[in-house]
Amino acid sequence: MTFWLTALLIWMAAGARVGRVLVKPATTSRVAIVIAVASVALAATVCIPEVAVAVDHLLPNGVHGDWFSDRLTTASWILFGNSTSVVAAAAWPVVSRRNLRHVAWAIYAVGAVAMALTLLWSITFGWIAVALECLFIVITGVRNLDWTALGRGIALYTAGTLVVGVLAVLSAFRGFRHEAMAKPDAGDWFWPVWQLASLLVAVGAVWIVIELWARARLLLKQIRTLHRVLIARFPEVVSKDQSGTATQLKASDQVAQIMDAMYLQSGGGMELPGAGTPPDAVAERAVKVAEWARNPFGDVVIDGRWIAPPPGVGPRGWVQAIARAFDAGAANTAAPVGRSAAQR
Repeated sequence: MTFWLTALLIWMAAGARVGRVLVKPATTSRVAIVIAVASVALAATVCIPEVAVAVDHLLPNGVHGDWFSDRLTTASWILFGNSTSVVAAAAWPVVSRRNLRHVAWAIYAVGAVAMALTLLWSITFGWIAVALECLFIVITGVRNLDWTALGRGIALYTAGTLVVGVLAVLSAFRGFRHEAMAKPDAGDWFWPVWQLASLLVAVGAVWIVIELWARARLLLKQIRTLHRVLIARFPEVVSKDQSGTATQLKASDQVAQIMDAMYLQSGGGMELPGAGTPPDAVAERAVKVAEWARNPFGDVVIDGRWIAPPPGVGPRGWVQAIARAFDAGAANTAAPVGRSAAQR
């Protein structure tokens, strides 16, 4: 059952990458990632015991029919390393955007030869080719790690590739000892590790989509109360064309609506002498704006200078800070009322 589930999850990741290519320009690197993840999905599918038996019977006996599934699996991993090497090559300064396509075709040509030799000659040679490709990918991945959404995705993808490389070396040693690659069973520790490596690669390939979706969901939850209050006052900021149902689009729309509503509440962003100069501290500024947003007729005076995001802070981060201060202020206001009611 785990083999089927692993294959399903990886095919879903491949589908997500295909969707990304459809909504964005199909660059050489994006197409290569699609091919790489699809290759991992194919390898995971062929490794399913029932599928492996069916694949082994595709060719007649005597034409590698007994071990065709193993050769096809190895060839799939070669294609994975081959396609990912195209993406890795794009990260090196010596490869420009102008000649990346030519470099990609050269890499694909070498990979096609390696796959043909694996299918027709030696599975051990194929695992050596996979190990060499993984070495190049891991070196490139380590050079490009950073603490961003893309960097975290690269880290997961590189970790999975590293595990694939180690397993490829071990599989090559098996081949040198003339041990056939056994079919998946509970007693072979190779197969759970292969599944783990495949899932790491798949998750790394779609990590940006996952993280951006999670951030958008968190943002919608944090700004829910502030958005509801301001939209009730200024329903005109919600335009009819802002009907995106995607989570990220919805989050962007609500941030823009909150900013527009605050500008309307401040009188169209005009500068008021009594507002004073906004402080540089983001937290202090957010508390003032949140108090004014809760009670626009109170003692706090705010103008367009206060509403604009502080230097170094984007609109999303600024609205998040205001929403947190808004919720905290509402909780502090409700607490004394609750205590006095209990005393009565």
